Amino acid sequence: MRILLYNPDNGVTRNFMPHLWMFLLKALTPAGHEVLLIDGNARPMDEKQLVSFIRREKIGLVGIGAMTRMIARAYRMADAIRAAGVPVVMGGPHVTEVPDEALGREGGPRHADAVALGEADETWPTIVNDAAHGELKEIYAPVDQKGIERKPSLQPYPEIPWGTMDLEQFDLVPKPIRALLRRKGTGWGSVHMIPIESGRGCPYGCEFCTVTGFFGDSIRFRSNESVVNELLTLKRHARDNRKQVMVFFIDDNFAINIKRTKSLLRDIIAAGAQLPWTAQISANLLRDEELIDLIAASHGKWIFIGMESIDSANLADVNKSFNKPGEYATVLNRLAARGIYAITSFIIGLDNDTVGVAKRTLREIESWPPGLPIFGQLTPFPSTPLYQRLLKSERLTRPKHWLDFAPFQMAHTPLKMSIAETHAELNQAWEGSYSPERNARAIAAISDKPIDHRIMHLITRLIFRGIYFPQMGKAAWAKLFLANRRLIYKLTRESVSRMRSSKRSARATVRPMQEIVGR
Repeated sequence: MRILLYNPDNGVTRNFMPHLWMFLLKALTPAGHEVLLIDGNARPMDEKQLVSFIRREKIGLVGIGAMTRMIARAYRMADAIRAAGVPVVMGGPHVTEVPDEALGREGGPRHADAVALGEADETWPTIVNDAAHGELKEIYAPVDQKGIERKPSLQPYPEIPWGTMDLEQFDLVPKPIRALLRRKGTGWGSVHMIPIESGRGCPYGCEFCTVTGFFGDSIRFRSNESVVNELLTLKRHARDNRKQVMVFFIDDNFAINIKRTKSLLRDIIAAGAQLPWTAQISANLLRDEELIDLIAASHGKWIFIGMESIDSANLADVNKSFNKPGEYATVLNRLAARGIYAITSFIIGLDNDTVGVAKRTLREIESWPPGLPIFGQLTPFPSTPLYQRLLKSERLTRPKHWLDFAPFQMAHTPLKMSIAETHAELNQAWEGSYSPERNARAIAAISDKPIDHRIMHLITRLIFRGIYFPQMGKAAWAKLFLANRRLIYKLTRESVSRMRSSKRSARATVRPMQEIVGR
């Protein structure tokens, strides 16, 4: 068969990296089948276009993976594909949580011929073989002979041949300037953010999170050697093809076992396998000075920290008391001292939030080193403890909010604010964090850093603003550049001045050398 693995977009903003599940399942597909990949975030298609692609490429099976925020789009695409006569298998966190919805067992339409529950590492080859023989079952679950769920071991780990993968659709460099950068020999004509996992699972069990329910509370790790070899492969591929590669360790908590993480980072450094990387790490795990030193030495550049709130009562409500707001500034200063910056995540609409929460949070953020704050409303995902609590207390306003996905729209009534007030606070948080004035203050705060460092920080801030204020079109980008024109001009002028000064210094050095040689 020819198989298509499709990841739908959610209509909010373009993903900055591909989803690992597609590449992992492609590597696990039995020999004799050809697998094609499309991520709707990087290669947008409507139903008609996707069906046309499937017919043109003679696809015999489509696998769709989706999180809750993407599921409405996934269902629409699946319906169109099945109407064209091609079977669809659906999987991922949402389908695992509510499989009857995808199979039409709740009174609604059927969207999938089969569903893959949980991690599909071991069930995917069976699904492919069954589909090839026209014998797809409705449900594929990773269970043993006694019906007990079995989590796949990550040792050995499938080898993903990144060097031979077609990653064109995931290039972060805008198409209009790729050719120019390649001709100039900058090395930035192609830039990819590659997802890698070093382990799965999280023992924390935060009330709003789906991770523990899907991956379990027991941590499974790949071998250090496996991770290092993958990084070396990526590094060689980038060097040989004059591309830039960055890595996102997608572990739900990269440093959950500090001893093991230190061991991995030491092995990465010893092997010379460093690439710029990002990972998710809880603030409480970043108290360890040696860990931070190793992160820096292994080229860790950005750390995603789920801070959620500056209010300890809020954190206790959602079972995240291991976060200590009093430690936030210390942790961020510790990272910044080593040139590592933070992506700090906050939730608006927690039960202890009141009007003014955005202002209070922004005041704290401005006292920290410049980073990338992001904000979202509290969202009750199906099958989470949060969903069950809000359902029981009759506070859900849209019990199946995912079927009518609306970005940054509440699905329940907050306890101490109205829905409208929560939306206003969320808007204020984003506006205050990425206004031209705040951007200027952030860049000024790192004025001691090299010019290229400051330019990259500004570019990243402008991109992250698009999470809440989509800037997909030319008009939106033009408006954004216009609003930040003074800062852009200032950095550009300094950059040009430094380049000219560097060239003059080089010429001044060459002339004496020529005179010496002439003698």
